[in-house]
Amino acid sequence: MEIKSNLIIGLAGNPNVGKSTLFNTLTGAHQHVGNWPGKTVEKKHGEFTYLDKKIKVVDLPGSYSLTAYTEEETITADFILEEKPDVVVQIIDAQNLERNLFLTIQLIELGAPLVIALNMVDLAINTDQKINIKALSELLCVPVVEMDARSKKHLGSFMKAVFEKAFSDKKADKIKLTYGTDINDELGKIRQFLREKENNVTEEEINWTAIKLLEGDYRAEQKASNKAHYSELKLLVKRSIARLHKICNKDINTILARARYGFIKGLSEDVIGRHTISGHKKLADKFDHIVTNKYLGIPFFAIVAWVLFQTTFKLSKPLMGWIELLFEFLGANLTSLMATWNAPTWVSSLLVDGVIGGVGGVLVFVPIIGILFLLMALLEDSGYMARVAYVMDKFMHRIGLHGKAFIPLILGFGCNVPGIMATRTLPTKKDRLLTILINPFMSCGARLPVYILFAGAFFSAYQGWVIFSLYFLGIIVAIVMGFLFKKFLFKKLSSPFVIELPPYRWPAIKGVLIHVWERVWIFIKKAGTIILAFSIIIWLLASAPFGVDYGSQDSLAGSIGQTISPVFRPLGFDNWQSSVALMFGFVAKEVIVSTFGTLYGIDDVEDGEGGTSLSNALQDNFTPLAAYAFMIFVLLYAPCLAVLAVVKRETNSWKWPLFMVGYTTAVAWIFAFIVYQGGNLLNFG
Repeated sequence: MEIKSNLIIGLAGNPNVGKSTLFNTLTGAHQHVGNWPGKTVEKKHGEFTYLDKKIKVVDLPGSYSLTAYTEEETITADFILEEKPDVVVQIIDAQNLERNLFLTIQLIELGAPLVIALNMVDLAINTDQKINIKALSELLCVPVVEMDARSKKHLGSFMKAVFEKAFSDKKADKIKLTYGTDINDELGKIRQFLREKENNVTEEEINWTAIKLLEGDYRAEQKASNKAHYSELKLLVKRSIARLHKICNKDINTILARARYGFIKGLSEDVIGRHTISGHKKLADKFDHIVTNKYLGIPFFAIVAWVLFQTTFKLSKPLMGWIELLFEFLGANLTSLMATWNAPTWVSSLLVDGVIGGVGGVLVFVPIIGILFLLMALLEDSGYMARVAYVMDKFMHRIGLHGKAFIPLILGFGCNVPGIMATRTLPTKKDRLLTILINPFMSCGARLPVYILFAGAFFSAYQGWVIFSLYFLGIIVAIVMGFLFKKFLFKKLSSPFVIELPPYRWPAIKGVLIHVWERVWIFIKKAGTIILAFSIIIWLLASAPFGVDYGSQDSLAGSIGQTISPVFRPLGFDNWQSSVALMFGFVAKEVIVSTFGTLYGIDDVEDGEGGTSLSNALQDNFTPLAAYAFMIFVLLYAPCLAVLAVVKRETNSWKWPLFMVGYTTAVAWIFAFIVYQGGNLLNFG
């Protein structure tokens, strides 16, 4: 037998079984993140070396079956059939053996070179189950090993099983699954037809194709439709389905599912021993009665969310301040250096205002993104966030959203970038896209300096209430747009929300840190480069023609501001400075405040706190009603470049970022118009 120098292992399993944790344990930092070809589902693969052999590991999407209902299920089946990995490792949660075995049966049907890794065996023992691993392996004719996904405990026995499977005789004994006489007869007819008509296909591929055709799997039908004998095959399958329906009086999917679950039930009774439920399980159940209660669950989460955001902003504020000071230091020293070298003024301005300013504008948000993702990952890994999605599901469906959409929307209050990236957890492309489109209405932290500046200048006695009204308005607009999008754009939206509540457990710190680093690095690498490019473009607009003051009325930016300011006249703010500030705010919303400071010739404005002079300048150019309309426009108009870059990455198209710019700006204009003109009619001006 030829011994391969390299191995390819696919990790499969249900969601929340420790699959990604095992992937991180095996590969460490040696991993790569991208998307599966033609899909928005994330693809992760990594490498590690064991006994001088280089092993590539592919973390397949979590799925409950291999029926082509979701992209995740399709990807897993296609990978096994087309990539032909040396070994497929299915990670099984030992606490939920019966549920996990449904995927096992389908992997066996597919003919995958399977090894089963039983994870969380210790937790299963703490509940009411003790699994006879030897009996399970013998009954399935598949190697079964205990594995601790969080550490390298049992790694030796795990890798031994993987190597033995990879280098074993592929014709070794395999379990012959039976579905009952009637189903077996019809499958036999389809298999025999395929054997006679098709060449160069394995018995496993014939068996899988027969089962999928009988199930009515549309992807199997698509592949078969290219064959010359498709019409004969289609008629044969149609007759088989009709016969089974007549005999069993049920649809074929129900018949096959019952046959599989019947096998699983009998198998489970043979390998699972029961004993007394532990105190840990009882305590977890009591806690679940609170966090999943329809009356207490939402208030409890509100408290958790408040603590999460308070912690995020308190921890990130000094870090963000240090990064700002660092870039101020770099900018000041570079300015001095340019003066020493007698460099042209425009070169100094390009490097300081364009390059350093652009990069600093991105990196200043790294702490808040990193800390937010860290805390969210800890909550997710503990098992709590699955309970939140479950509690919010009913309300979210009423407004046309999937239950899991709640988490990305909540993240949007900190920053829309991680909020949009978090939509990857949603089950369908339409669910993801709808949530992405309304996420920018969740008022991110970058808008807060604008609110503080304007509310302090015009509504100092009611500053808190004014800012709260903006956040509340953003939520209302998101709900309305979600409802309208579902009604007119995504009419056939919303898959049922099925979620498995994972057990409570201590987060795996290594896996959490790897997860956070991946997200932060993607933000820096993808969004940062685009923001830098556009920052330089805006610098050119604010500096040209050369010789004018940076960002003055005589610059191209000033000319553009004067040109577009009539668009905002019905909204109450037609001064050209506000137009330029909004234009610069397209890069990053916090730039709006510093832009006003620059354009009004005020240098002591920092972080949106605003000195008296800037407040006076704004009061000279805005009425209180116009100021409130301006804040509404900032709340709702086009998101920043970082958000658009992430939307492009998540949708694999520029169509949706451009649509987002257009429709959010239109919504912002309409709401600001209603507030300003309505306020004037009611004499609030």
